Amino acid sequence: MDDIPGVTPKDEYNQKLLANVHPQDWENPEPEDNYNLVVIGAGTAGLVSASGAAGLGAKVALVESRFMGGDCLNYGCVPSKSIIAASRKNKVAREQGLKDNSGVFQEAMRNMRENRARISKDDSAENIQDKGVDVFLGKASFNSRDTIEVDGQELNFSKAVIATGASPRKLDLPGLEEDDYYTNETIFNLTEKPNKMAIIGGGPIGCELAQAFQNLGADVTILQRGKQILKKEDPDAAEIVYEKLIEDGVDIELNTDLQRMNKESGNKTLIYKKDGQQKECSANTILVGIGRVPNTEGLNLEAADVEYDRRGITVDDKLQTSNNNIYAAGDCCMKYKFTHAADAAARIVISNALFLGRQKLSDLNIPWCTYTTPEIAHVGLYPSQAEEKGIDIDTYQESFENVDRAITDGEEEGMIKIHTKEDSDKILGATIVASKAGDMISEITTALQADIGLGTIANVIHPYPTQAEAIKHLADEYNRSRLTPFVSKLLKWLLKFTG
Repeated sequence: MDDIPGVTPKDEYNQKLLANVHPQDWENPEPEDNYNLVVIGAGTAGLVSASGAAGLGAKVALVESRFMGGDCLNYGCVPSKSIIAASRKNKVAREQGLKDNSGVFQEAMRNMRENRARISKDDSAENIQDKGVDVFLGKASFNSRDTIEVDGQELNFSKAVIATGASPRKLDLPGLEEDDYYTNETIFNLTEKPNKMAIIGGGPIGCELAQAFQNLGADVTILQRGKQILKKEDPDAAEIVYEKLIEDGVDIELNTDLQRMNKESGNKTLIYKKDGQQKECSANTILVGIGRVPNTEGLNLEAADVEYDRRGITVDDKLQTSNNNIYAAGDCCMKYKFTHAADAAARIVISNALFLGRQKLSDLNIPWCTYTTPEIAHVGLYPSQAEEKGIDIDTYQESFENVDRAITDGEEEGMIKIHTKEDSDKILGATIVASKAGDMISEITTALQADIGLGTIANVIHPYPTQAEAIKHLADEYNRSRLTPFVSKLLKWLLKFTG
């Protein structure tokens, strides 16, 4: 257990959390002679694989060395979204003069711990066991192509799933030791508000938490290596979020080249170069969010003939590894490291591993969202990806300045882009920047999945007033684009006979 990140403070909420996700008095069961499925890792992919297979009648074992619930519950979606919600409420209250910042940070963190503990019962070892899964707490290691060892016990399997997730990428910077900075696995242990906070990395984790901590009273600086925050997103979309972060008081330094860190009397100073000049950023709290690396160490994958590299476990489109009886799902093997992607992948694994299914990962339309204010959500292809594939596209774009509900909500900083195949209503991708972009993207995802064209969406009645009307606006724009001069003349000619 020495590789398990510490959970502090030891208040009633964290004690409840630990009692659910890694109970100290847990006794591993006696193994079955053979399992239909052994799952390594109790994050989203592992829990869905294990519970789903057991619910269909399979004999299943689940092995977890750290915390049941994985990243999402313990130091990902659940705690971060709790903090974000608290920060949004605090910003509104502060702007209305209803609240000062004293005690707000502590209250937000306490509320986060309470929420996490409450939700943890769903992923608890006891709950998963009650679903018919043999839960083993300990480190798993392959002994052969069809056996796994857990703390001296051997588990024999017909099929196995590796769902070990990923961990924060470490930062190699002169003068910076591991205990000098936080990652997403440790930042939620904070109980006191950081006075001056530096966040290294302007990706989703960095941007979400920068805005949240800033709105909870911290003084936050983002140090981003590239020329754009959220570098994978549409540049126009990322620019809107950039401007909003600046408006909220976050200092953002782009195109930075970190050189070293200096420490003196407990004070930390990050030295970096920008535009050929040396600059400094002092902070008492540093958060590193520069990406994640797949968890493959200690599994003895060589004994199981499972191939892997620095990008993770190698799988085919059916999520099958080089050992035909072993599959992988989630962050340890997939490009898209999202909870909902892991959930979808686990369902593919159950079908393919146990029921001779032939479902493919490439058939999935996976949306994602960064939960800044406003949010950025995306699904499908970006224009650059379409160009790489040799696909010509048409792009339809609408600003929320033209959407009535966005105006009444005071949330005009946003936009939507929908990309279709050239001269067609076939949707290829979309990006939305809005307060509820994560909810709105589902309409486009559904259209993609069901192969519903943009023209058809024009016939869908959207409640008025809603921000989702922006989607209908673009569908109407597509239909108007079909009105060529010839068609226009034809319609006018027909109207002569119907008038």
